[in-house]
Amino acid sequence: MFIEQLLGLLRAAGWTLALCVSAGVAGTIIGFLLGVGQVSKIVVLRWITTAYVTVIRGVPVLLLIFFVYFGIPVLFAVDLAPFLAGFVALTVVAAAYMGETFRGAIQAVPRGQFEAAEALGVRYLDRTFRVIMPQALRIAVPSLTGYLINLVKDSSLIGIIGFVELTRAAKILSNLTLDPLGAFLMAAVIYFMISFTISRIGVAVERKLAPKSKASSRKLATTAIPAGN
Repeated sequence: MFIEQLLGLLRAAGWTLALCVSAGVAGTIIGFLLGVGQVSKIVVLRWITTAYVTVIRGVPVLLLIFFVYFGIPVLFAVDLAPFLAGFVALTVVAAAYMGETFRGAIQAVPRGQFEAAEALGVRYLDRTFRVIMPQALRIAVPSLTGYLINLVKDSSLIGIIGFVELTRAAKILSNLTLDPLGAFLMAAVIYFMISFTISRIGVAVERKLAPKSKASSRKLATTAIPAGN
């Protein structure tokens, strides 16, 4: 009986991971663009990206989930499955928080790096993506790791629209077995294992990036100089 209960929770954990990985990847990509946009020299782009990040971060995640699941079908006459609605909602939220993380990381790069690249005649895009971003990424890794862990925990809110993720599966199991303590304890252990794994991956990535950034930081500006300069 215990094995069957555990397997049921592990299946739900698999769906939780699928939701979080897909939303995390999409949110990171969009967040990267938002972060770059917030420090862009284009005023309109900077205003738009900053407004998006400010508004989304100021709205509760649960409210966004409700808006996506109930509001989008009303506005666009389309039906969204709970998984798809959860993916959209978590991606929207993740993009805002990761966008702010990338913005902070970019601005944390020493100003001398910007000035040195500019003095060497490096074009804006090359300066941003080949000189600044490699250094900003290393700075952003701890914060990105922390938010991915929060994303896993935020995914428990998707159960309110009918998606059977880990927390909802634990609630169903507790109703069937009349043992809420055992069901939620197993779910808590699984959440911890997922979060711990993410944190260790983040530490490994941070360590891997650190020596590379130190070794190559002196070369980045030079290698980014356009041919003929």
